[in-house]
Amino acid sequence: MIAQLRICVPKKLSNAVVDCCTGGVGVAEVALQPGASVLPPGDVIHVLLARESVEPLVEKLHALDVQEQGSISVSMPELVLSDRADKAVEAAPGEGADAVIWDEVSQQTGEDSRLTWSYLAFLVLATQLAAIGIVTNSTVAIVGAMAVGPEFGPLAALAVALVRRQWRLGRGAALALGVGFPVAMLAAAFTAWLSVPLGLFPPDALDHGSAVDFIYHPGPYSLIVAVLAGTAGMLSVISRRSAALVGVFISVTTVPAAGFVAVALVLGEYQKAAGSALQLGLNLVGIVAAAVSVLLFYRLITKRRKRVERGERDRRGERDGRGEQRISLGTRSSTRYRRNTR
Repeated sequence: MIAQLRICVPKKLSNAVVDCCTGGVGVAEVALQPGASVLPPGDVIHVLLARESVEPLVEKLHALDVQEQGSISVSMPELVLSDRADKAVEAAPGEGADAVIWDEVSQQTGEDSRLTWSYLAFLVLATQLAAIGIVTNSTVAIVGAMAVGPEFGPLAALAVALVRRQWRLGRGAALALGVGFPVAMLAAAFTAWLSVPLGLFPPDALDHGSAVDFIYHPGPYSLIVAVLAGTAGMLSVISRRSAALVGVFISVTTVPAAGFVAVALVLGEYQKAAGSALQLGLNLVGIVAAAVSVLLFYRLITKRRKRVERGERDRRGERDGRGEQRISLGTRSSTRYRRNTR
């Protein structure tokens, strides 16, 4: 997997940035455009490199404060035809699909975790679908609610915030969860309260809903499913496979549990409401814990890879030093030989 970096820097930082780019493993091309940036004034540098080499280079650029004096943008070209690029991917340690670009993960989860009107609308719609599926004993409606629910974005952002200690991101994610679920549950309770006198469903609808029994019966598998879903969801974020999130939503019962709590409270089924609320809490905690574990595992792998790369650079430096020493000795010997033959 090949990535492309566009770096905009003031002229005074240009040489240092070029040195960082050319000295890294897995770099295929470095192009410098002096004076190409008008606002802010400076140079533009384009780098083509393996995806697994992006994070080490971005860390070096952060150390130079490039993001404060200029900008760094990362993109993934759809097609790159280059032998140098192929060799760079082979030289880079690890696999591109397993490489983590931490700034990318933070930005992606941050965008999905904001408390916006669209987020609230999707969560309210999903909870309404879940409530309809609960009172009608419809598995199809419940699965649809799982697919529509946007709750994984804030949960993933909360995990990233805990691992990277980005408390601002964590506060935004907590706000989205803390406001979104109560609003959605209140909306579902209001519609259920209106539906009972209208005769849209009987007051004992929860007594013969075999398809929804799993929602208010928390057990070991509730936590297991949440852990598996949180792991799959975070892996899909890291590997940029957003389509896999649909499967995560279908596997988790957060939205159906929230809808069940609302309906059960309206119908006076307080014990079932408590069980469903416990189910909701288990799922939320399990998803965040699993996502945090995945991020910590990838951080451990990244640190180990850095140590390996540092060791390889040191060994290369030692070999280069010995080679230069042999060349120097050979040069002095040939000079003495020419003097003696004279």
